[in-house]
Amino acid sequence: MGHAHSHGAQAPERKLWITLGLTGTFLMVEATAGFLTHSLALLSDATHMLTDVAALGIALAAIRIGRRAADHKRSFGYYRFEILAAAFNAVILFLVALYILFEAVQRFRHPAEIASAPMLAVAVIGLVVNLIAMQMLRDSSQQSLNVKGAYLEVWADMVGSLGVIGAALIIRLTGWLWVDTVVAVGIGFWVLPRTWTLLRDSINILLQGVPEAFDLALIEADIKVIPGIFEVHELHLWALTSGRNVLTAHLVLSPETSSEKAVLHATSNMLRTRYNISSTTLQVEPVGFHPDENEEAHRH
Repeated sequence: MGHAHSHGAQAPERKLWITLGLTGTFLMVEATAGFLTHSLALLSDATHMLTDVAALGIALAAIRIGRRAADHKRSFGYYRFEILAAAFNAVILFLVALYILFEAVQRFRHPAEIASAPMLAVAVIGLVVNLIAMQMLRDSSQQSLNVKGAYLEVWADMVGSLGVIGAALIIRLTGWLWVDTVVAVGIGFWVLPRTWTLLRDSINILLQGVPEAFDLALIEADIKVIPGIFEVHELHLWALTSGRNVLTAHLVLSPETSSEKAVLHATSNMLRTRYNISSTTLQVEPVGFHPDENEEAHRH
Protein backbone atom coordinates (compact mmCIF):
# COMPACT_ATOMS: atom_id res chain seq x y z
CA MET A 1 0.00 0.00 0.00
CA GLY A 2 2.82 2.41 0.87
CA HIS A 3 4.56 1.70 -2.42
CA ALA A 4 1.40 2.44 -4.39
CA HIS A 5 0.99 5.81 -2.65
CA SER A 6 4.58 6.82 -3.39
CA HIS A 7 4.22 5.93 -7.03
CA GLY A 8 1.06 8.03 -7.28
CA ALA A 9 2.80 11.02 -5.69
CA GLN A 10 5.73 10.75 -8.09
CA ALA A 11 3.56 10.59 -11.23
CA PRO A 12 2.43 14.26 -11.26
CA GLU A 13 5.94 15.38 -10.32
CA ARG A 14 7.44 13.48 -13.27
CA LYS A 15 4.88 15.03 -15.63
CA LEU A 16 5.60 18.46 -14.20
CA TRP A 17 9.33 18.03 -14.84
CA ILE A 18 8.72 16.93 -18.44
CA THR A 19 6.33 19.83 -19.03
CA LEU A 20 8.80 22.26 -17.45
CA GLY A 21 11.52 20.97 -19.77
CA LEU A 22 9.31 21.44 -22.83
CA THR A 23 8.06 24.92 -21.94
CA GLY A 24 11.43 26.12 -20.62
CA THR A 25 13.22 25.05 -23.79
CA PHE A 26 10.60 26.60 -26.05
CA LEU A 27 10.65 29.80 -23.95
CA MET A 28 14.28 30.34 -24.93
CA VAL A 29 13.54 29.45 -28.57
CA GLU A 30 10.58 31.84 -28.73
CA ALA A 31 12.41 34.72 -27.05
CA THR A 32 15.38 34.29 -29.41
CA ALA A 33 13.06 34.10 -32.42
CA GLY A 34 11.24 37.23 -31.25
CA PHE A 35 14.47 39.23 -31.30
CA LEU A 36 15.63 37.79 -34.64
CA THR A 37 12.28 38.26 -36.43
CA HIS A 38 11.58 41.64 -34.72
CA SER A 39 8.19 40.26 -33.65
CA LEU A 40 6.95 41.94 -30.50
CA ALA A 41 4.04 39.47 -30.42
CA LEU A 42 6.49 36.57 -30.11
CA LEU A 43 8.35 38.37 -27.32
CA SER A 44 5.08 39.09 -25.55
CA ASP A 45 4.00 35.47 -25.90
CA ALA A 46 7.41 34.41 -24.55
CA THR A 47 6.64 36.59 -21.53
CA HIS A 48 3.38 34.73 -21.07
CA MET A 49 5.19 31.42 -21.42
CA LEU A 50 7.45 32.65 -18.63
CA THR A 51 4.34 32.61 -16.42
CA ASP A 52 3.93 28.93 -17.36
CA VAL A 53 7.52 28.18 -16.37
CA ALA A 54 7.03 30.10 -13.11
CA ALA A 55 3.81 28.22 -12.30
CA LEU A 56 5.43 24.87 -13.04
CA GLY A 57 8.48 25.77 -10.95
CA ILE A 58 6.30 26.81 -8.02
CA ALA A 59 4.25 23.62 -8.27
CA LEU A 60 7.43 21.51 -8.24
CA ALA A 61 8.85 23.52 -5.33
CA ALA A 62 5.65 22.97 -3.37
CA ILE A 63 5.84 19.20 -3.93
CA ARG A 64 9.53 18.96 -3.03
CA ILE A 65 9.50 21.32 -0.07
CA GLY A 66 6.24 19.84 1.23
CA ARG A 67 8.17 16.64 1.93
CA ARG A 68 10.59 18.38 4.28
CA ALA A 69 9.65 17.99 7.92
CA ALA A 70 9.43 20.89 10.34
CA ASP A 71 12.39 21.33 12.69
CA HIS A 72 13.28 23.33 15.81
CA LYS A 73 14.25 26.38 13.74
CA ARG A 74 11.29 26.28 11.36
CA SER A 75 8.40 24.85 13.36
CA PHE A 76 5.94 25.44 10.52
CA GLY A 77 8.23 23.83 7.97
CA TYR A 78 9.23 25.34 4.64
CA TYR A 79 5.85 26.08 3.08
CA ARG A 80 6.53 29.83 2.77
CA PHE A 81 9.24 29.16 0.18
CA GLU A 82 6.48 28.64 -2.38
CA ILE A 83 5.03 32.06 -1.59
CA LEU A 84 8.41 33.81 -1.73
CA ALA A 85 9.04 32.23 -5.12
CA ALA A 86 5.59 33.27 -6.34
CA ALA A 87 6.13 36.89 -5.20
CA PHE A 88 9.56 37.05 -6.87
CA ASN A 89 8.18 35.63 -10.11
CA ALA A 90 5.27 38.08 -10.05
CA VAL A 91 7.62 41.08 -9.73
CA ILE A 92 9.78 39.86 -12.63
CA LEU A 93 6.77 39.13 -14.83
CA PHE A 94 5.24 42.52 -14.00
CA LEU A 95 8.40 44.35 -15.06
CA VAL A 96 8.73 42.33 -18.27
CA ALA A 97 5.07 42.96 -19.18
CA LEU A 98 5.57 46.70 -18.63
CA TYR A 99 8.60 46.56 -20.92
CA ILE A 100 6.51 44.87 -23.64
CA LEU A 101 3.87 47.60 -23.38
CA PHE A 102 6.53 50.33 -23.49
CA GLU A 103 8.14 48.75 -26.54
CA ALA A 104 4.72 48.50 -28.19
CA VAL A 105 4.30 52.28 -27.95
CA GLN A 106 7.66 52.71 -29.71
CA ARG A 107 6.64 50.22 -32.40
CA PHE A 108 3.46 52.17 -33.16
CA ARG A 109 5.62 55.20 -33.84
CA HIS A 110 8.34 53.37 -35.73
CA PRO A 111 7.13 50.01 -37.13
CA ALA A 112 9.82 47.36 -37.64
CA GLU A 113 10.07 44.91 -40.52
CA ILE A 114 8.92 41.47 -39.37
CA ALA A 115 9.91 38.09 -40.78
CA SER A 116 6.43 36.60 -40.78
CA ALA A 117 7.39 33.09 -42.00
CA PRO A 118 9.75 32.26 -39.08
CA MET A 119 7.30 34.00 -36.74
CA LEU A 120 4.50 31.72 -37.95
CA ALA A 121 6.65 28.59 -37.69
CA VAL A 122 7.71 29.34 -34.11
CA ALA A 123 4.12 30.18 -33.08
CA VAL A 124 2.86 26.87 -34.50
CA ILE A 125 5.56 24.97 -32.59
CA GLY A 126 4.54 26.87 -29.47
CA LEU A 127 0.93 25.80 -29.95
CA VAL A 128 2.03 22.16 -30.27
CA VAL A 129 4.14 22.44 -27.09
CA ASN A 130 1.17 23.87 -25.20
CA LEU A 131 -1.15 21.12 -26.42
CA ILE A 132 1.34 18.44 -25.33
CA ALA A 133 1.76 20.11 -21.93
CA MET A 134 -2.01 20.34 -21.46
CA GLN A 135 -2.43 16.66 -22.29
CA MET A 136 0.25 15.67 -19.78
CA LEU A 137 -1.21 17.75 -16.96
CA ARG A 138 -4.93 17.24 -17.56
CA ASP A 139 -5.45 14.16 -15.36
CA SER A 140 -3.20 15.34 -12.52
CA SER A 141 -4.89 18.77 -12.50
CA GLN A 142 -8.00 17.10 -11.06
CA GLN A 143 -6.02 15.79 -8.08
CA SER A 144 -3.70 18.68 -7.14
CA LEU A 145 -4.35 22.42 -6.80
CA ASN A 146 -0.71 23.16 -7.63
CA VAL A 147 -0.88 21.13 -10.84
CA LYS A 148 -4.25 22.67 -11.66
CA GLY A 149 -2.69 26.15 -11.45
CA ALA A 150 0.08 25.12 -13.83
CA TYR A 151 -2.47 23.49 -16.18
CA LEU A 152 -4.53 26.70 -16.34
CA GLU A 153 -1.40 28.74 -17.10
CA VAL A 154 -0.54 26.44 -20.03
CA TRP A 155 -4.14 26.62 -21.25
CA ALA A 156 -4.02 30.43 -21.20
CA ASP A 157 -0.71 30.45 -23.06
CA MET A 158 -2.29 28.37 -25.81
CA VAL A 159 -4.63 31.32 -26.44
CA GLY A 160 -1.56 33.56 -26.80
CA SER A 161 -0.04 31.16 -29.33
CA LEU A 162 -3.22 31.29 -31.39
CA GLY A 163 -3.04 35.09 -31.32
CA VAL A 164 0.55 35.06 -32.60
CA ILE A 165 -0.36 32.60 -35.35
CA GLY A 166 -3.21 34.87 -36.43
CA ALA A 167 -0.92 37.91 -36.42
CA ALA A 168 1.73 36.12 -38.50
CA LEU A 169 -0.86 35.04 -41.09
CA ILE A 170 -2.34 38.54 -41.35
CA ILE A 171 1.11 40.13 -41.76
CA ARG A 172 2.08 37.56 -44.37
CA LEU A 173 -1.13 38.08 -46.38
CA THR A 174 -1.62 41.83 -45.98
CA GLY A 175 1.69 43.32 -44.83
CA TRP A 176 -0.02 45.07 -41.91
CA LEU A 177 2.89 45.26 -39.48
CA TRP A 178 0.83 47.02 -36.82
CA VAL A 179 -1.07 43.77 -36.18
CA ASP A 180 2.04 42.36 -34.47
CA THR A 181 2.05 45.24 -32.01
CA VAL A 182 -1.68 44.99 -31.34
CA VAL A 183 -1.36 41.28 -30.52
CA ALA A 184 1.65 42.01 -28.29
CA VAL A 185 -0.35 44.63 -26.36
CA GLY A 186 -3.29 42.22 -26.06
CA ILE A 187 -1.05 39.51 -24.58
CA GLY A 188 0.56 42.08 -22.28
CA PHE A 189 -2.82 43.17 -20.92
CA TRP A 190 -3.73 39.48 -20.59
CA VAL A 191 -0.64 38.83 -18.44
CA LEU A 192 -0.67 41.96 -16.24
CA PRO A 193 -3.93 41.36 -14.31
CA ARG A 194 -3.00 37.71 -13.67
CA THR A 195 0.46 38.78 -12.49
CA TRP A 196 -1.00 41.45 -10.22
CA THR A 197 -3.37 38.88 -8.69
CA LEU A 198 -0.45 36.53 -8.01
CA LEU A 199 1.58 39.34 -6.39
CA ARG A 200 -1.39 40.55 -4.31
CA ASP A 201 -2.20 37.06 -3.02
CA SER A 202 1.47 36.37 -2.24
CA ILE A 203 1.81 39.61 -0.25
CA ASN A 204 -1.39 38.85 1.65
CA ILE A 205 -0.01 35.47 2.73
CA LEU A 206 3.37 36.96 3.68
CA LEU A 207 1.57 39.60 5.80
CA GLN A 208 -0.44 36.78 7.44
CA GLY A 209 -3.66 38.28 6.16
CA VAL A 210 -6.96 36.40 6.26
CA PRO A 211 -7.18 34.19 3.14
CA GLU A 212 -9.49 35.70 0.54
CA ALA A 213 -11.98 32.82 0.60
CA PHE A 214 -12.77 33.31 4.31
CA ASP A 215 -14.92 35.77 6.28
CA LEU A 216 -13.47 36.06 9.80
CA ALA A 217 -16.67 37.64 11.18
CA LEU A 218 -18.71 34.72 9.87
CA ILE A 219 -16.31 32.19 11.40
CA GLU A 220 -16.50 34.01 14.74
CA ALA A 221 -20.30 33.94 14.60
CA ASP A 222 -20.31 30.20 13.88
CA ILE A 223 -17.99 29.55 16.83
CA LYS A 224 -20.17 31.58 19.20
CA VAL A 225 -23.27 29.47 18.51
CA ILE A 226 -21.53 26.32 19.70
CA PRO A 227 -23.09 25.30 23.06
CA GLY A 228 -20.89 26.22 26.01
CA ILE A 229 -19.04 29.15 24.38
CA PHE A 230 -19.74 32.58 25.89
CA GLU A 231 -17.28 34.70 23.91
CA VAL A 232 -14.45 34.49 21.38
CA HIS A 233 -11.39 36.71 21.21
CA GLU A 234 -7.83 36.65 19.85
CA LEU A 235 -9.23 35.01 16.71
CA HIS A 236 -6.58 34.81 14.00
CA LEU A 237 -6.63 33.08 10.63
CA TRP A 238 -3.76 33.01 8.15
CA ALA A 239 -2.20 30.77 5.51
CA LEU A 240 1.22 29.12 5.66
CA THR A 241 1.01 28.69 1.90
CA SER A 242 -1.81 28.33 -0.62
CA GLY A 243 -4.38 25.89 0.73
CA ARG A 244 -2.76 25.36 4.17
CA ASN A 245 -4.68 27.55 6.63
CA VAL A 246 -4.08 27.97 10.36
CA LEU A 247 -6.51 29.28 12.98
CA THR A 248 -5.97 30.25 16.61
CA ALA A 249 -8.57 31.51 19.09
CA HIS A 250 -9.33 32.01 22.77
CA LEU A 251 -12.70 30.53 23.77
CA VAL A 252 -14.42 31.99 26.83
CA LEU A 253 -16.67 29.29 28.30
CA SER A 254 -20.03 29.86 29.93
CA PRO A 255 -20.12 29.24 33.73
CA GLU A 256 -22.53 26.33 33.26
CA THR A 257 -20.26 24.55 30.78
CA SER A 258 -19.43 21.12 32.17
CA SER A 259 -17.00 19.74 29.60
CA GLU A 260 -14.15 21.73 28.08
CA LYS A 261 -13.21 18.69 26.00
CA ALA A 262 -16.66 18.54 24.39
CA VAL A 263 -16.50 22.25 23.47
CA LEU A 264 -13.04 21.90 21.94
CA HIS A 265 -14.12 18.83 19.97
CA ALA A 266 -17.25 20.56 18.66
CA THR A 267 -15.32 23.68 17.65
CA SER A 268 -12.54 21.76 15.91
CA ASN A 269 -15.04 19.55 14.12
CA MET A 270 -17.06 22.57 12.89
CA LEU A 271 -13.95 24.34 11.58
CA ARG A 272 -12.79 21.19 9.82
CA THR A 273 -16.09 20.21 8.20
CA ARG A 274 -17.50 23.66 7.37
CA TYR A 275 -14.33 25.56 6.52
CA ASN A 276 -11.79 22.80 5.85
CA ILE A 277 -9.48 24.24 8.53
CA SER A 278 -7.75 21.34 10.24
CA SER A 279 -4.77 23.14 11.82
CA THR A 280 -6.25 24.89 14.88
CA THR A 281 -5.00 26.01 18.28
CA LEU A 282 -7.80 26.74 20.75
CA GLN A 283 -7.26 28.12 24.25
CA VAL A 284 -10.07 27.72 26.79
CA GLU A 285 -10.73 30.44 29.37
CA PRO A 286 -13.44 30.86 32.05
CA VAL A 287 -15.65 33.95 32.15
CA GLY A 288 -13.86 36.86 33.81
CA PHE A 289 -10.39 35.53 33.02
CA HIS A 290 -8.03 38.33 31.93
CA PRO A 291 -4.56 37.06 30.96
CA ASP A 292 -3.07 40.56 30.84
CA GLU A 293 -4.04 41.21 34.45
CA ASN A 294 -2.58 37.85 35.52
CA GLU A 295 0.70 38.63 33.77
CA GLU A 296 0.82 42.07 35.45
CA ALA A 297 0.24 40.52 38.87
CA HIS A 298 2.89 37.90 38.21
CA ARG A 299 5.48 40.61 37.40
CA HIS A 300 4.77 42.35 40.71
